[in-house]
Amino acid sequence: MKGQWKLRLRLWLVMILMFALVNMIFTVVGYYLGIRSIGLYFILSLFVLFLQYWFGGKIVEKSMGVRYLSEAEAPHIHKMVEELANEAGIPKPKVGMCNSMVPNAFAYGRSKRDGHVCVTRGILGLLDREELKAVLGHEISHINHNDMAITTIVSAIPLVLYYFAVSSLYSGSGGDDNNYGFAIAIFAFLAYFLSQLLVLFVSRIREYYADAGSVELGCKPEKLASALYKLVYGAASAPKDEIKDIEGSKAFFLNDVSNAANQISELSQLDLDNDGSISQEELYNLKNQKVNINTGSKIMELLSTHPDMLKRIKRLADNS
Repeated sequence: MKGQWKLRLRLWLVMILMFALVNMIFTVVGYYLGIRSIGLYFILSLFVLFLQYWFGGKIVEKSMGVRYLSEAEAPHIHKMVEELANEAGIPKPKVGMCNSMVPNAFAYGRSKRDGHVCVTRGILGLLDREELKAVLGHEISHINHNDMAITTIVSAIPLVLYYFAVSSLYSGSGGDDNNYGFAIAIFAFLAYFLSQLLVLFVSRIREYYADAGSVELGCKPEKLASALYKLVYGAASAPKDEIKDIEGSKAFFLNDVSNAANQISELSQLDLDNDGSISQEELYNLKNQKVNINTGSKIMELLSTHPDMLKRIKRLADNS
């Protein structure tokens, strides 16, 4: 898929920037304040992240109430997952389902050999076969790209900065040697906030990258676009209490289910014949069309783990 190298380059540049940021802060502050325990922050952060990395999948599994499906229960899903995994060159992930009626899918796993792909009950009657396959291709691409490990790595920076900021804040409570502790803590908290924005930026890149991966695995871009379009409408029409039940795991989903209602008006630009899906012709027309994204949506995107859906579908059109 055209433009994928740009996603990879952007990802590596952001990761380099994040590690350069934390190295600069620790080097400068450590030099002037004579801090000797910086390594402790790294060790503590790495321990917390190791627990998150090792047990994160189990936490998602329990919180979402995942039940694994046998091939006899869902032969069509197993077949699609197996075909996509073979195309990606990875072992077939385990296939599961959760009872939420909010239509979506998600993947988790520590490595390519420990992949899990799950769908919600609500997605099964909403998407056609090719749309569902495109969604599964997106999730398998997350596994193939080792996104769990990458997310854990980039999450280390904000965590280290947070521990450092808190430590500096308390160290400034007394004594002339640490009279700059409070100022350093404020600086570290600002760096923490900036690094969190960069982590969200990396997460949005991973979503674009997984979209591109789905197409590379042979799924049709218009089918993925149509699926994404339907998922937004499905989440927007779901009961609010069901959305609240899954909000803690929404970063794993294909779209930000909490923000779905705000995206509907913008997505109305896409479905020209109002049939509830995106056709190949409609996606092609979008390629040469300028889309309008309001200021509120742009701000919301900065604070979201997922790209703005209109931008995301536009990218599928531009690169198809």
